[in-house]
Amino acid sequence: MKDIFKDLLAQNIHSCSFSFSLIDEENISKKLNNQASSVGFIYRHIGETMLLFGYFFDIPSEIQNTTMGQQDVGQGNDLLESRKLVEKGYKMMEEIIEITTDAGWSDIIDTPFFGAVSKAKLFAHILFHNAYHAGQIGLSIKRGN
Repeated sequence: MKDIFKDLLAQNIHSCSFSFSLIDEENISKKLNNQASSVGFIYRHIGETMLLFGYFFDIPSEIQNTTMGQQDVGQGNDLLESRKLVEKGYKMMEEIIEITTDAGWSDIIDTPFFGAVSKAKLFAHILFHNAYHAGQIGLSIKRGN
């Protein structure tokens, strides 16, 4: 089972890297439109969310939420800091795979977002969340202002 989750994570890292590798100091403030969040905010949000979701896998995080449910007021302007959060988030996801037993993926977790879900479903949601926002980043960089 670990190999399957490792493959899923590796594919998520690879797929998201197409958008993540485009982020630079010149486009970090781009937005798809005036109501949308900036590239930098979304990128930081991905890292923060991965790390905060570690709580549900018994990996507490010291990261403070500055993006989830928040307005974009420049929280993502530090590209290096956001990049470190995303890298740390992916490393935590690797740790989750290593510490979760095959039977453990069926354990039910109560979440404020989805109610009671299995660890496998929550892990899948994190991967979907990353890919969804990577798409927003790519579109914002290509079509945003």
